[in-house]
Amino acid sequence: MTLGFSRDDVSKFLPEYIDKGLLKHDPFQVLDTEGVGQLVREAVFKGRTTRENLKCGICGEHGGEPSSVEFCHYAGLNYVSCSPFRVPIARLASAHAALKEE
Repeated sequence: MTLGFSRDDVSKFLPEYIDKGLLKHDPFQVLDTEGVGQLVREAVFKGRTTRENLKCGICGEHGGEPSSVEFCHYAGLNYVSCSPFRVPIARLASAHAALKEE
């Protein structure tokens, strides 16, 4: 747990946090690449120093959100998982991230 928010309680204060600029996006929808992302990159790096072929990925709404998918590509994750209706968006975002890398 990084931000310590509960989905059950967050609706009471999250809109105000976003309005006041404390958060850029809903952290349950868009991956915070600066904060949470740093922890993800470090976990992938450290995990692969122990097991070179370690498979790493994410599951949830982030797996179908374009900027989060792009970050996952950059961070070296092997896969993203998301709800079926988001799969086309995730595939397109993944392709865009791969093309940017070239």
